[in-house]
Amino acid sequence: MDSDSYTLSCTVVVEWLDKHGSIIRKITHKSASLRLIRDNFRDMIIEIHAEKANATTKLTLKKISVFNKFMNEGKASIKFQEENCTLFLSNAPSASLITFLKTIFIKMTGQVKKSSDKSLKEKLLSNIPLGGIQEISPVTSTEVNKAKEKAKEISRATVTTPSPSALKKRKRFNEHTSTLPIAKKLYENPTVGDMTEEQSKVLSAVLSGKNVFFTGSAGTGKSFLLKKIIAALPPDVTIATASTAVAACHIGGITLHQFAGIGIGSGTLERSLQLASRPSSAAVWRKTKHLIVDEISMVDAEFFDKLEVVARHIRKTEKPFGGIQLILCGDFFQLPPVSKRDEKIKFCFQSEAWEKCVHFNFELKIVHRQKDPEFIKILNNIRIGRVTESISNVLKATAKQKIESNGILATRLCSHINEADEINNFQLNELKGATKIYTAQDSDEMMSKALDQQLPVPGKLTLKIGAQVMLVKNINISNGLVNGARGIVTKFVDDLPVIQLRSGNIYHTKIEKWSIRTASGVTVHRKQIPLKLAWAFSIHKSQGLTLDCVEMCLSRVFDAGQSYVALSRAQSLQSLRILDFNSQQVWANTTVLEFYKKFRRNLHETEMIPIGKKKLKLVSNVI
Repeated sequence: MDSDSYTLSCTVVVEWLDKHGSIIRKITHKSASLRLIRDNFRDMIIEIHAEKANATTKLTLKKISVFNKFMNEGKASIKFQEENCTLFLSNAPSASLITFLKTIFIKMTGQVKKSSDKSLKEKLLSNIPLGGIQEISPVTSTEVNKAKEKAKEISRATVTTPSPSALKKRKRFNEHTSTLPIAKKLYENPTVGDMTEEQSKVLSAVLSGKNVFFTGSAGTGKSFLLKKIIAALPPDVTIATASTAVAACHIGGITLHQFAGIGIGSGTLERSLQLASRPSSAAVWRKTKHLIVDEISMVDAEFFDKLEVVARHIRKTEKPFGGIQLILCGDFFQLPPVSKRDEKIKFCFQSEAWEKCVHFNFELKIVHRQKDPEFIKILNNIRIGRVTESISNVLKATAKQKIESNGILATRLCSHINEADEINNFQLNELKGATKIYTAQDSDEMMSKALDQQLPVPGKLTLKIGAQVMLVKNINISNGLVNGARGIVTKFVDDLPVIQLRSGNIYHTKIEKWSIRTASGVTVHRKQIPLKLAWAFSIHKSQGLTLDCVEMCLSRVFDAGQSYVALSRAQSLQSLRILDFNSQQVWANTTVLEFYKKFRRNLHETEMIPIGKKKLKLVSNVI
């Protein structure tokens, strides 16, 4: 772990209670820096420093309890039992908070003996001067391994009936380190995963406060990077959005239209300003410091220009986009903005605001979804609308492939949503046997329609034995229970479906939970079986998915990039079947081709070198 694992910046509240539970002292810092240190007695301490208040508070990490259920939302609390006080942390970048808590857990797990057990002589002979402090030593691999073993031990203890000796051990552990949930949750951290060098450059630019646009072909880890970025920014002032509900769900955000508060944006500028000035919408605009927009390719120029004017108007500043930091992501070679018939498409990069607001550009080039170099090369050509005779022959040959296995049929990708729905309903009705209907449990029934639009899981799921289904959530990655995995319903046990996956694995389903945050910051939940019917999908709904068995007929594609989106969902040529392939079904928008030609030329002419987290140096290269 690096030095960042010992520091944290967030909002801090500390409350001291008397023996009756009444607050006798309280300090609040909207912005404070925390760091882990040791005193001359070798005790580990959290030092809280608030620069504005010029105040420092120190709390010794002994006999603590940690409540970290909401750490993925940037919130946690630490109760110090001896001092009878609680430290409340909020608005912390979730990645930093998780790392900070994990460091505490690792260091306290690694302690050989309690600080109170040390003799006074040992403490005074410490190499730290009396009254002085020292940063804690770097975490070692031995400490990490010991902590992981302890986490496994605790996790096992929570799912079995403990013996009396185990209860004693657990009690002893709680008194001197942490409550049980911390270990289990810390090692289920959803933000784990190493970034590539090109992804790290984008994150560094974002953390330095720059407005960035990053692009890349399908499968280059754009959504993965967006999740890393979201986890690295303070949640209370960061809004993650996407142009579509499907894309918003992938990154745990809301739609851009929900955030903007101006409806679909088809009204006049005056009407848009009026709508955005409503108290609820204006409050969201004013608090936002970082705005993330995924699938920017589907945002049209007019809407983007309106947002830029609205931002300046509501925030009462003439800074581009009202001074909000923009993090834009997408691939203009994929799905374009929705347009009316005979209406010319105007892309976001053609807006007046684009040049004014977007200062740094990046392109991710390493493909993670597909491993076959030949298939990657074919997809890169399809992306720019180029189909050679050899590419055409390879794709036509897939029509004869048998890609079904273990009774799992290929998912048919359709150009129209209605076509996909008709196929699924027809195939379900063809099956004999009893019908099982699963109705979702929504925390707010008034939000059910919004949940239907934004979540991949339906509000009402109808199943029979033999139904072809797809997992819509990562359940257990190491066991292949991942979002997009295909399977078939083989039976029902305790009224819940049992799925045989294409891999051969058996999955006994259980109710899972999804959450979305509204523009106002309220979290809404849905509980449902993590499945959807998968005889067919629309190309639009398949964005972001990796399919292990897919079939398509591209004769009805109607947009540039639609064929590319469909083809790039496949993991490999061996898991793909294209019916009646025709090169005329593949084309790229000429405006987009010209944009990327200029985009790449600019990337070559200017190289951005991150220096630390706060400074960026530009170096011009003469080509």
